[in-house]
Amino acid sequence: MSEFEDLRSLVEVIESGGLSRAAARLGVSKSIVSRRIARLEADLGTRLVTRTPRGISPTEAGLQFKERCDRILAELEEARDAVASDGRAVAGRLRLSVPKALSGCSLTPVFAELARLHPDLELDVSFDDRLADLIGEGFDAAIRMGTLRDSGLVARQIGQFHSVVVASPAYLAARGTPQVPEDLVDHECLVYTGRLNPVWQFRSGKRQITIRPRGRLKSDSGDATIDWAIAGLGIVDAPSFLVAEAIARGSLVPLLTGYDTGQYGIYVVRPPGAYLPRKVRVLIDALVARFGGRST
Repeated sequence: MSEFEDLRSLVEVIESGGLSRAAARLGVSKSIVSRRIARLEADLGTRLVTRTPRGISPTEAGLQFKERCDRILAELEEARDAVASDGRAVAGRLRLSVPKALSGCSLTPVFAELARLHPDLELDVSFDDRLADLIGEGFDAAIRMGTLRDSGLVARQIGQFHSVVVASPAYLAARGTPQVPEDLVDHECLVYTGRLNPVWQFRSGKRQITIRPRGRLKSDSGDATIDWAIAGLGIVDAPSFLVAEAIARGSLVPLLTGYDTGQYGIYVVRPPGAYLPRKVRVLIDALVARFGGRST
């Protein structure tokens, strides 16, 4: 399988931008990765990567060849899964994109249990609030919260949460407490820009109220907006599980509690296609077992 190892090394070098980072991800020495790249270049008779002061940069030929390597390695993994017996260990690298908001809550124990149950499975988890390009960046799956974009990705809901509008006691003492959603237009709202459509929704009976928050502080990090709210800089609409502790200790106060702010989903999404890799299947099974579609 040395030829496949050479291909995988090239993919890692280009994706990570360096020999050392690729070696660490592959679990081999830097010299081994360098020899594999040199062997590929000798076989192909062309340079695939160039060294720059900032690391490794792919040549045009290298980028074209990597695209084909990605397909070859994906087909190899699919072929292995297709002929594997049910008792065969789950192996390979599982690359995940996960919102930062979930880094400190219920997901990390799930990942730890997956690693314990499947010692041949390598987990590479990127905690980032941006919407990663799963196909372009080589992710096997991602976890998304809220309303999904119609992106063509395959989605499986694993749980739910509701949002809550909160502010610090200091902010409310200085600016007053909004009594109805319409009062928010006179307040400093902390805007999370990671949403596809950054509006705050409220329902009272059959009446639906939509507020477009306005404020001088915006961020694509949910953690940042919550920290700003605790610091007394404004009002934030946040997932309930992220502010529960701050509410319990009195750092934040729930507002407009007589209104329904709605339920939102937590999903696992993956690239389109009928084939579901076993490593993604065990991830989904573990997350469904953990959350079971319940509200959190």
